[in-house]
Amino acid sequence: MKPIRIRTERLDLVPATLEVLESDRNDRQNLGRLLDAEIPGSWPPPLLDDETLVAFIQMLGEGGDPLFAAWYWVLDDPAAGGRVLIGTGGTATPPTLEETEDRVLIGYSVLDEFQEKGYATEAVRHLVPAIFSNPGIRRIEAAIYPDLATAIQVLEENGFARAGEGFEEGTVSYVLERTDAPV
Repeated sequence: MKPIRIRTERLDLVPATLEVLESDRNDRQNLGRLLDAEIPGSWPPPLLDDETLVAFIQMLGEGGDPLFAAWYWVLDDPAAGGRVLIGTGGTATPPTLEETEDRVLIGYSVLDEFQEKGYATEAVRHLVPAIFSNPGIRRIEAAIYPDLATAIQVLEENGFARAGEGFEEGTVSYVLERTDAPV
């Protein structure tokens, strides 16, 4: 899946390239230049640790996961003071033993100070059609910890429904099924 740049009402969802991911890991000044955005001192957001970045770099660099795509979420609102990196989100092949060619896993994380302002809901609302523009994808899944009420609310506001236990211990699964014909 090749991510495209997506503009929302307040956000610029910038596709993660290998250079962007490596800069996130090793050179925040270059990351800011590549994204044309301020990188807050609180970066990275929860769940985007060094181990995750290394995995993303490997997936993108080696091309081992055809469903891997990631976006850096830049708040691009002049009223808010310019361009600021606030979060990230993306897709990957679900790590299950079942046939997964028609499914993709979505994940996202937003800096604490930008949570509960509707940014994740807005980003996911725009990511869903981009993901479903891949004609083979029929289902988007998320595995989330049940105590992350705000993250669950983002999914529910975007039409996801709870679907039992998640693939990772202690998580629950949320699913959004594609209901239209392939494009």
